[in-house]
Amino acid sequence: MVCDRCNSAVIAALNELQLNFTSVELGQVNFGDQVIASEILDKLQLKLERLGFEILDNKKSRLIDKVKTSIIELVHKKDSLEKIKLSQYLQERVNHDYSHISHIFSSTEGITIEQFFINQKIERIKEILIYDELSATEIAYRLGYSSLAHLSGQFKKNTGMTLSQFKKLKDVKYRKTLDKT
Repeated sequence: MVCDRCNSAVIAALNELQLNFTSVELGQVNFGDQVIASEILDKLQLKLERLGFEILDNKKSRLIDKVKTSIIELVHKKDSLEKIKLSQYLQERVNHDYSHISHIFSSTEGITIEQFFINQKIERIKEILIYDELSATEIAYRLGYSSLAHLSGQFKKNTGMTLSQFKKLKDVKYRKTLDKT
């Protein structure tokens, strides 16, 4: 789960099954001390699968989900990434050594954490450009790029277009949903 709509969909599924929960946050449902019967979990799994979600039940999957959720929250909810060091941020959020996090993420996902982070920043840049929220220089500053040239180079490398070419398109079909990046 990576957005408020996802949370709402999961809450609706939980309510349909009349499951009591303490909280639903990005990527996590807290049932408190309550133990959920396996047949109820199976029903929940079916409902969630129909919505495009799955229950993560092993430590690696939960760790990767927490890393992804943390990066998405960082890129899409922080005002500025200027002084944030990704490795330190993830260590604090996930409570594991960064080398351990990085190894598990890369071996499971097939890309590095840094590339996932870049992909998320590129999607955020597209969003900002589509909605004319900021100038390219302001985007570079907010997303922690050392310069506009660095942002432009990375954008072109990942999309095949310059910022101005993309801005002219203003077509949502060039954006990927967060779960497809």
